[in-house]
Amino acid sequence: MNAVYLVCVVILTAAAVLTLARVTMGPTMLDRSVALDVLISIVICGLAVEAAWNQHLFTLPTLLVLALLGFTGSVSVAR
Repeated sequence: MNAVYLVCVVILTAAAVLTLARVTMGPTMLDRSVALDVLISIVICGLAVEAAWNQHLFTLPTLLVLALLGFTGSVSVAR
């Protein structure tokens, strides 16, 4: 189980670094907005991995709030 956790953390960290690069170098505001939405999704995945690793549900409200925040941000930019 440690290897699976380590692989998940490494993949999510690499994805977050690449997404932050897109946020900083994005040529348009739409690219930056999509990258921030992806970054929120990566944070949600990271918190879910942490909750699965520690076998608790304390982070579930935080996951729901972040999912709502990502959806609201995407819809507001699309509008």
